[in-house]
Amino acid sequence: MAVFTALHLDDIGQWLTQFPLGKPLALKGIASGIENSNFFLSTERGEYVLTIFENLSFEQLPFYLQLMRHLADRGVLVPAPIANADGELVTALQGKPAAIVSKLDGSSQMAPQAVHCAAVGAMLAKMHLAAQDFPLQQPNLRGLQWWNATTPLVLHHLDDAKAHLLRAEIHFQDAFAACDTYKAIPRGPVHADLFRNNVMFDGEQLTGFFDFYFAGCDTWLFDVAVTVNDWCVDLATGVLDKVRVRALLDAYQAVRPFTHEEQTAWQAMLRAAALRFWLSRLYDYYQPREAEMLTPHDPTHFERILRERIATPAPELF
Repeated sequence: MAVFTALHLDDIGQWLTQFPLGKPLALKGIASGIENSNFFLSTERGEYVLTIFENLSFEQLPFYLQLMRHLADRGVLVPAPIANADGELVTALQGKPAAIVSKLDGSSQMAPQAVHCAAVGAMLAKMHLAAQDFPLQQPNLRGLQWWNATTPLVLHHLDDAKAHLLRAEIHFQDAFAACDTYKAIPRGPVHADLFRNNVMFDGEQLTGFFDFYFAGCDTWLFDVAVTVNDWCVDLATGVLDKVRVRALLDAYQAVRPFTHEEQTAWQAMLRAAALRFWLSRLYDYYQPREAEMLTPHDPTHFERILRERIATPAPELF
């Protein structure tokens, strides 16, 4: 999260009257993240998160907010979107789409152990199953099409070794996405960004997933791969911790068993998940946007992870 649109308490008093939240008491920008403008909002009724969307349109946003409501209604721990007096979840603030959601209890677990990874795996499987009957459709906007469109924008910034790796991996992923195994993998709505800082814990108790604004319809296995590549790695090297991997995958499997096609696709999907975030970090690094409290993530982190996934097979799904 970050702040691209500056906002102060005096700016939202009148706007907030359309919501059943009472008067605003405090507003504080949130520094982490790189896509939208986010604020902790305190009102007479409680604690919330206010998001101003910098890239997503009014037409796209119902997918994300209705998905969160759909999941919450089915027992998945996610923030609840707050509707205004007209029942709208998305309204205009300073000319941009904005939404308010409930603030989850707890804090992010930035040094996860196996017990945390197991909780994440089980809730992720529950989320996938709960979203099976979600009626809205929207592709993963940072999927294969975006990878191919973005590669030429960053390629000329890279040295020969990095450029070769990027070209080769895009070629590999294009072929992988065209194969019969990939086409047979189960699909549905996915979070697509379930990093450590997008999950809340109270001790060892998971209290919720949040920041669904990269969600879309994709393979469930891609969602698992994104999650494993963050929750189960040594941050300094990108090497997977086999104990944490096993805890996450076994907990997921106990709720939603993996298929044989997913087992076949697993190693390639871990590479796909690493490529997606290497590319997005390269793009954010070389195509920066003006914002308060914004520090682009280091692209080399996911370059290391991609090289490691190519060089060393990960533990199997089951």
